[in-house]
Amino acid sequence: MANIITTAHLTKSYGGSRGIVDVSFTVEEGEVFGFLGPNGAGKTTTMRVLMGLLHANAGSATIGDLDVWAQSTAVKKLIGYLPGELSLDPALTGAQILAYLGNLRGGMDQTYLRQLIDRLGVDPSKRFREYSRGNKQKIGLIQAFMHRPRLLILDEPTSGLDPLNQQEFYAMVKEVRADGRTVFLSSHVLPEVEHTCDRVGIIREGSLVTVDRISAVRDLKRHIVDITFPGDAQVGWFSAIASAHDVAFNGDQHTIHLTAQGDLSEVIRAAAQHGATNIEAREPSLEEVFLRYYEPTQS
Repeated sequence: MANIITTAHLTKSYGGSRGIVDVSFTVEEGEVFGFLGPNGAGKTTTMRVLMGLLHANAGSATIGDLDVWAQSTAVKKLIGYLPGELSLDPALTGAQILAYLGNLRGGMDQTYLRQLIDRLGVDPSKRFREYSRGNKQKIGLIQAFMHRPRLLILDEPTSGLDPLNQQEFYAMVKEVRADGRTVFLSSHVLPEVEHTCDRVGIIREGSLVTVDRISAVRDLKRHIVDITFPGDAQVGWFSAIASAHDVAFNGDQHTIHLTAQGDLSEVIRAAAQHGATNIEAREPSLEEVFLRYYEPTQS
């Protein structure tokens, strides 16, 4: 499948402040791609570069085979964009804002617009200054989705939304994907990408750490294991097992805690040999996987 976004060695420096360094990735047409990292990791900078709002110091970026700076106007015709900090005329009503932005694009499907308004439950007759943070975010989402763009670029799209509206957003993203269109979204909320994304890129301190399918990032074939014994246990029973890592006592000397890579058979065998009374094993959550990727680099 063709790539709709291609970046190569993107670098943006803010002088003494961190930007992004040597960021390279592709997003396929028709997929939902999650861009993950805590605040300050470089997500918003990357998106602003893609939108042509910032010019990179080095590297290249294309959207739909169009250069994001040299052909910025043509690129924007392909995109529905939700910035991380939405700033719209506070004196206009939601309806006026949506009508104005729709007219800039040559009109829009009024039936679809009404469906989006109803689904997200926002009152378009209120002035923008009167909206809560969540309702401002809803207006931002509606203006991004309403013209059915080929590509949606969404910076922290569920920020400020209540759980019901988050679920509605997930449904909207699935519909976009089913229609063969593309979503590129940033988030620091990992369960969000579990609901929506096909692939994920993790950015750390301005550098891309990994890009992989969401299933591969989550399923690293690791298990977190707690093993309980009737009497005092010994860390040495498990520390010699090649697949066992971070072996330690968990609270008292009756319970061993460890992380097992791959097959658990050796761990289970050792536990049985020493009379274990209980074994609890679980896969790491995506939160725990992410925290491993995001361990700060040592200076």
